Amino acid sequence: MLDSLVAAVTRYTDAQPGDSPFATAIDGLTILRSNQEKPPAHLIFKPSLCLVLQGGKWAIFGDKRYDYRAGQALVVSVALPALGRVAEASPDQPYLGVIIEFDLEAMRDVMEGLATRPEPGTELGPGVFVDDVDGPVADCALRLIRLLDTPEAIPLVAPLIMRELSYWLLTGPRGGDIARIALANSHPRQIVRAIHLLRDRFMDQVRIEELAMTAGMSPSAFHRQFKAFTSMTPLQYQKQLRLLEARRLMATDAANAETAAFQVGYESPSQFSREYSRMFGTPPRRDIAALRAMFGPNAAIPTLQ
Repeated sequence: MLDSLVAAVTRYTDAQPGDSPFATAIDGLTILRSNQEKPPAHLIFKPSLCLVLQGGKWAIFGDKRYDYRAGQALVVSVALPALGRVAEASPDQPYLGVIIEFDLEAMRDVMEGLATRPEPGTELGPGVFVDDVDGPVADCALRLIRLLDTPEAIPLVAPLIMRELSYWLLTGPRGGDIARIALANSHPRQIVRAIHLLRDRFMDQVRIEELAMTAGMSPSAFHRQFKAFTSMTPLQYQKQLRLLEARRLMATDAANAETAAFQVGYESPSQFSREYSRMFGTPPRRDIAALRAMFGPNAAIPTLQ
């Protein structure tokens, strides 16, 4: 099955103009290819199944690193900032990957129809994990890629394959993790609600007490559970979102550093510059100049994985 996936993705990418990532005609399906290892890049991972078909990759969420290679997938539960890198790739053996964003509505609907629902674990662990991908899940990915050859069938067939994918994920060995991450009406869902609030209002000064109230927890319990789920504190999560958005504003909207800093919620340009340099390894002006040299003056800077 893995060989068939590699062949299908290779054929697809060989026919595409431009560079990876390749957004496809199927909403939520992205195909990746790289002929060389890449330096670490700051990204925002959406809730998704990130399959590696050839080569290898790693991603760091907060203080946890996840390595995943051919035949494995990184499963991400909620939008999370991370540092990612293509770690194994060459012209002879390019890195090949497929990202399938979760259709949470379809997953909930499928779960409602299961005769036996997966039991979410009682322990709140990380909202990210690595799992082997084969059998029916790999087959669903292959059929999604092959479906790109018949665009007229996509609106009718792609949703059916996504529902089938949801079924195999929910009834598979990690079904409890999938249910706990995406569907369970328990601590993970409460934490996810608070994450959504923080994501939507990352430019504001959001108090920990307000986030804890949204999650229905005490501030101390919320802080502990948030860190367990995301591998970072609420402040670290907010800071990374702010800096990624500021970087986008400067690179694509031609905002200067001071303007971008204020737009994302910083009151002190000097603090912004220090934290920007700490995260991206170089001051804002120098970093943006390097990005424009790499992607062009009007190119969108990729931030989503």
